[in-house]
Amino acid sequence: MKIAYTAALIAGFAAPVLADEVPRTPVSDPRPVMLAALQSVNGEAHAILSGEIAEALTQRFAATSPIYIDVTTEKRYAQAGCARLNVRFWQDGVLLPGASTPRRQTMDFGINYCLDGRPPQSLK
Repeated sequence: MKIAYTAALIAGFAAPVLADEVPRTPVSDPRPVMLAALQSVNGEAHAILSGEIAEALTQRFAATSPIYIDVTTEKRYAQAGCARLNVRFWQDGVLLPGASTPRRQTMDFGINYCLDGRPPQSLK
C-alpha cells in the first residue's frame, strides 16, 4: 500500500515530458557533443550550451531559452570513428536588432570530424 501511494504521489508531481524533449547535458564547448554523436548508435547527441558566452548571447538578444545544441550524423566514413556531422545551435525568443518580435533563431554547420578531433583522411 505504501509503495503504491508513493508511486502515485511521484507521478502526480512529475513534470510532463513532451515528445520532442531529449535529455541535455550542459557543455561550454560543442566538441563533447560531436564526440558523443560519433559514438552514439543512432548518430545523435544533444546538449545545452553553458558558460559566459552562452549567458552573454542570451542576455544580448533577450532570449527566452537556453542555447540548444543538436548534433546529427549525416554520413559515416570508412575510416573508423569518422563522420559528416550536422551541428545545430538554436534558441527560442531571440530578439534581433530591428525585429519587432522575438523568434527562434537557428544556425547549422556541417563538419567532417573524427574521434581524434581531426578531419578524416578520406571522404569515402
